[in-house]
Amino acid sequence: MNADDISRYLAEHELFSGLDDQQLAFLAANGEEKHFDDGEIVSRQGQAADRFYIVLEGGLTVQVPAIAGPTLEVTRLSVDQVLGWSWLIEPYRWHFNALATGRTRALEFDGKAILARCEEDSAFGYALFKRFSALMGKRLEAAQRKMMDQWSPAGFA
Repeated sequence: MNADDISRYLAEHELFSGLDDQQLAFLAANGEEKHFDDGEIVSRQGQAADRFYIVLEGGLTVQVPAIAGPTLEVTRLSVDQVLGWSWLIEPYRWHFNALATGRTRALEFDGKAILARCEEDSAFGYALFKRFSALMGKRLEAAQRKMMDQWSPAGFA
């Protein structure tokens, strides 16, 4: 996808619709298509986060590594879903692991460049922060439910 294709895609995307043409063009100029093989690590908990992704084909499995025992799958992201908000909030570290599920194609966005623009243009920064904070809330609530279901002892109310 070229920048014009990315801009058109973002204009129709649930998370980015409503941004003005200049904002969409800036995002598109800082995005590029990436390909991941099945099982390839896209993000690792604790590592520096400086990007986010939108799944175009395939999927991503989001996981929490356990201190002891198996890794907990928090969610699976599919086409048009976004991975990553850690690029937006200090300490800019990934909170989860993400692995490609099958052959995966995604748009990868340069979080550092976008964050710098957010600092310069508060209207743009606020618009993105509102969108990503709503996404964070939904994902954290889903993760909490999944962890409670997985890690609660049998018979615990």
